Amino acid sequence: MITGSLKNQIDRVWDTFWSGGISNPMDVIEQFTYLLFIRQLDERQNQVDQKKTLGILVHDEENIFTPEKQDLRWKNLMQIGDPEQLHTIMAARVFPFFRTIGTGTLSAVFQNAAFGINSPSTLRKAMELINDIDIKNRDISGDLYEYMLSKLATSGTNGQFRTPQHIIDLLVELMEPQLGEKIIDPACGTAGFLINAAEWMKLKHKKSLYNTNTRQKFYEGTFTGYDFDRAMNRIATMNSYMHGFNEPNIAYRDSLSELPDQEHGHYDVVLANPPFAGSLDAERVDPAIRRIADTKKTELLFLARFLTLLKVGGRAAVIVPEGVLFGSTKAHKALRKELVENQKLDAVIKLPSGVFKPYSGVSTAVLCFTKTDSGGTDEVWFYDMLADGRSLDDKRTALLPDNLLGPAPHEVVTEDTQFDDLIPVELTAEQLEKNNLPDLVARFRKRNSSERARKRTEQSFTVSIDDIRDTGYELSMNRYKEIVFEDEETRDPQEILDDIAALDGEIAEALTKVRNLLGGAR
Repeated sequence: MITGSLKNQIDRVWDTFWSGGISNPMDVIEQFTYLLFIRQLDERQNQVDQKKTLGILVHDEENIFTPEKQDLRWKNLMQIGDPEQLHTIMAARVFPFFRTIGTGTLSAVFQNAAFGINSPSTLRKAMELINDIDIKNRDISGDLYEYMLSKLATSGTNGQFRTPQHIIDLLVELMEPQLGEKIIDPACGTAGFLINAAEWMKLKHKKSLYNTNTRQKFYEGTFTGYDFDRAMNRIATMNSYMHGFNEPNIAYRDSLSELPDQEHGHYDVVLANPPFAGSLDAERVDPAIRRIADTKKTELLFLARFLTLLKVGGRAAVIVPEGVLFGSTKAHKALRKELVENQKLDAVIKLPSGVFKPYSGVSTAVLCFTKTDSGGTDEVWFYDMLADGRSLDDKRTALLPDNLLGPAPHEVVTEDTQFDDLIPVELTAEQLEKNNLPDLVARFRKRNSSERARKRTEQSFTVSIDDIRDTGYELSMNRYKEIVFEDEETRDPQEILDDIAALDGEIAEALTKVRNLLGGAR
């Protein structure tokens, strides 16, 4: 958990960049990221130096800074008093140096990285503030970076905003990823889904991760992210790094183009909120996708891509625009039929239209499905999320304390308990009306049992495959939900007329009195 004092430190760095003329939130995040990473590399070199001091064998490749490059370490850069000199060294030597060293994370973060701090005084002040931040603890570092990324959600500049944290948590909770499973987000953005899945797994499988081999496999082979935006790619890589992944598997890649054969049927879990808008040139699209969905619409193409990435038995929880559920084009119908008839469609969750406000009021839903290639759908579970814990206007004000938001409410975390296991809290009926997520998760896990007895007038219910077939594979909840109108008691018309007549008499009498008074005044 990030504390108020640490938040204030981040806010001060953010304000420093803004006052220095860097106003685009993505640019702020990038430059902040580079400086944090440069400092983090110095911390890693410190660990190597400590090993040497203790007489532990250190391989040459573990050294980040060679003897002739020691002046480029963070601690030595901080000793430069002249802002102009510091700025010159950073632009002319530090950034070029970091573009040429290392593999994996190092090369990914700094490939095509541009030093964008033009003001020497801004650079100096930002580095001083970052130097005061405690980033040695991995948990704190991860929380720090998450808070920094959350500022994208409050800025919303250039259409850059993240999936809300509690919605990410929800999808992870629904999928319950297990150790040994391979998880992918083919449109990963800042890697929010991957990071949250990792944090969830570290919490649920803590004891198993004490094993060195298990832990190594977890960090090296579990998570994969693709994004075709290089800036987002760097952010995602840094975010992963700050959460303990020394070599994150985050790749610059267009997920809709042709992929290596080994990627097909390789993954156990897909978690994603892919781009909704726009159409693509058909020539760019992987033929494997077009065999499932012959369309140019990105939201349909991504759904088809998820199916190609999953192994048989793999499962997905993905956000889609509501139009996917009822669109009338041939491609829309074919894809829905594919999910219902050839795969196993587990759930359709209708999200409130204000989930992505203030940036978008588009209606969205979550699709949960399992790849079988042999059918298996008998009943599809529907849930109408009416409240997600925040107001559904542009302000998105929290309706409950922070610890009671999201799908897993818990006791308040303090500085003394921030590294302890969370203590679950059961919400009251009144609180559940403001935050449906815990109820949603509980019902989802009973979708094949007690949920099947619910009526279609309730917040959740199931629909048989035969009923879905009869509608031409429509998946909109409104298509199946039944609304009961209660009869209102109405008054006898004669009684109403009598009341009106009596009222008219009273008005006439009052007017007569007023006229008499006015006549007396004359």
